Amino acid sequence: MRLLSWNIHKGIGGRDRRYSLQRIIDCIDHEQPDLVCLQEVDRLVRRSQFDDQPRLLARSLGLHAVFQSNVPVGGGSYGNLVLSRFPVGSRHRISLKRGLRKSRGAQLVLIEPPTGPLHLVNTHLGLDERERHWQVTRLLGHRLFRSAGPLPTVIVGDFNDWRNTLAANTLAAEGFRQVTSPVSRYRSFPAWLPVGGLDKAFVRGRIAIEQARIVRTSLARTASDHLPLVVDFNLV
Repeated sequence: MRLLSWNIHKGIGGRDRRYSLQRIIDCIDHEQPDLVCLQEVDRLVRRSQFDDQPRLLARSLGLHAVFQSNVPVGGGSYGNLVLSRFPVGSRHRISLKRGLRKSRGAQLVLIEPPTGPLHLVNTHLGLDERERHWQVTRLLGHRLFRSAGPLPTVIVGDFNDWRNTLAANTLAAEGFRQVTSPVSRYRSFPAWLPVGGLDKAFVRGRIAIEQARIVRTSLARTASDHLPLVVDFNLV
């Protein structure tokens, strides 16, 4: 099973500042993922030509779509998007907004491949380190997250965790192991000259990792300000 996680920056290139959802679609399609977790996805926003990006991405890639709106922008919004080749069961949103900071959320989706159910969490954490630790603690302690405790679980997304402090503390204490380690092998930001491993993956339960890698194609370097993360794994 192949999973791709990517902060697509609303389809706006990191260096040329040009909007092109087709570049995002082409990058994803080239990797042929079964599961796609995207962050910073626009829906009906002026800066992205009022495109319904969740609908266009799902239609172009032929995948099921679950969109999570987090931040209102004009008459539209942006947030997280899960695309799946497999049927999608339950889906939930956990608010990770703290105080007056930007609204954030964690998207919880039950994926139903033939090999058995998978609990998939797609998120985009805050810019402040204390905020991020609060957000992960809230996520892991939330009743909706804990209700899927027995299931194999993957947490992916843009963690904004430059110092990688979440892995050894909160997540490890709950039995999660970091797939994107050592961080020096998974630098994904900024796309044109990556120095930070902000896009991460953590797993718990009966999940065997085959490989994980950052996509470094020339198209990926121009399509967004982050590079995509790809994880190949099996449910065992």
